[in-house]
Amino acid sequence: MQFSSAPLTATAVHLCVDMQRLFAPGAIWSTPWSAAALPQVLELARRFPERTIFTRFLPPRRPSDMPGTWQGFYRHWHSVTRQEIEPGLLRLHPELEALSPPAEIIDKPTYSAFVSRRLVASLRDRAADTLIVTGAESEMCVLATVLAAVDRGYRVVLVADAVCSSSDRGHDAIMAIYRERFARQIEVAAAETVLSLWT
Repeated sequence: MQFSSAPLTATAVHLCVDMQRLFAPGAIWSTPWSAAALPQVLELARRFPERTIFTRFLPPRRPSDMPGTWQGFYRHWHSVTRQEIEPGLLRLHPELEALSPPAEIIDKPTYSAFVSRRLVASLRDRAADTLIVTGAESEMCVLATVLAAVDRGYRVVLVADAVCSSSDRGHDAIMAIYRERFARQIEVAAAETVLSLWT
């Protein structure tokens, strides 16, 4: 889908996925390109902090606290479980954290932000019909969140220069899929374009 150029009004919410210190360059789950995406995320969040929701990926205390294949995942990544990780790594990037309040912070235990009943309720209470999506990682938590938003019928605007991944190949592949396979339901645009229409 070409970016529709339809105005982004008060019914649009900026949903920023997992821009945490855990994914900062040099951290356990380092996502080097997060440093390049952060200025655009920050500019969007500062435009309307009261219309911004930040999610945080919150690992379990121990692998056995999760169901099924998540247990094997966290046995491998035991260093990020809450019984081992430095708690500060689960916090948002400092510049983003400073915007809350009025920005809202919602924790989630799995990839999709929509597993959180609090997020679903917050979007309903805001009468949101459009999600401006930024964050990490493009082909994991962002992907799961975007597809869940599409399933719920939201207008989805993915900000191309405000999403990032630890895998260049994965990022490039999923961005092509967003533009091609989901072209009728996902709009992809640069932050500058989105900001020019968000009033």
